[in-house]
Amino acid sequence: MKKRLLGNTGIEVSEIGFGAWQLGNEKDWGKMTESEAVYLVDKAIDLGCNFFDTAPNYGAGKSEELLGKAFKGKRNQVVISSKCGHHSNGEENFAPDKLILSVENSLRRLKTEYLDSLLLHNPPFSTLDSNSQQFEVLEKLKKQGKIRLYGASVDNSSEINQLVANTDSQIIEVMFNILYQEPVSAIQTAQNQGVGIIAKIPLDSGWLTGKYSANSTFSGIRSRWSEEEIKKRGELVDQVRQIVGRKTSMVKAALHFILSYKEVSTVIPGARNVKQLAENISASEFCLSKEVLKELKELWDKEIKNSKLSW
Repeated sequence: MKKRLLGNTGIEVSEIGFGAWQLGNEKDWGKMTESEAVYLVDKAIDLGCNFFDTAPNYGAGKSEELLGKAFKGKRNQVVISSKCGHHSNGEENFAPDKLILSVENSLRRLKTEYLDSLLLHNPPFSTLDSNSQQFEVLEKLKKQGKIRLYGASVDNSSEINQLVANTDSQIIEVMFNILYQEPVSAIQTAQNQGVGIIAKIPLDSGWLTGKYSANSTFSGIRSRWSEEEIKKRGELVDQVRQIVGRKTSMVKAALHFILSYKEVSTVIPGARNVKQLAENISASEFCLSKEVLKELKELWDKEIKNSKLSW
């Protein structure tokens, strides 16, 4: 597994990280036993993955608990990034006392004395300022040694630019994939300022795995898409297939596209089983041609940029 620096922090992270939303999250991802989850994390570490992304509301705290069990005796081998603001009971609350309690609970569930990274979890835009109570809490936690780095998990370039200009964030997590390239220029600005970039939702909630089409139907959290959006996404996926080649793994192509940007420190796809995990990890050694990358960027400019697809 290739490694990259996490901004100017001096911390090296695996190019392919491990998004842990699926662990203990039967509602959105299907059933996975505790032993299966721990084995999956162990396997990820064996394959060279060292960056793990989680949050208190993933599986109502179960994701952090399972990671805590899997990391026993391996804390020095992993970089743990968690979040605050969306709580294990489903509440969304960024009040300072709630954030502090959330971090204490995360440390307990993860069985660790510190988090390598703590992110405000899609916070209100008004809080993205060093003078906000929320960032005062993050700075306090850092001085206490409970976190090493802080920043926010956001969705677009305006939020990234606000963080870079008005906070001391060392790390930013942002939605970025072939079908959502809006943050590119802001990512470059952030990296130039030494900020580490984590790319989330790299497979566009499953669309860029190639398993969905314009005729797909959805339940659970994926039922958020309208028939019109499903049709549009299906058409776009077909175009991506044509560009990368029918015999090329959509997953590898999607992950390499993101990693082709040197500004990205790590990308965090999820995996429900070892087969999916291995395909994710193998993207670190995969490469698309410059011509293909150029066509994928043009697809965004010509077909997607102004269509306002929901995530």
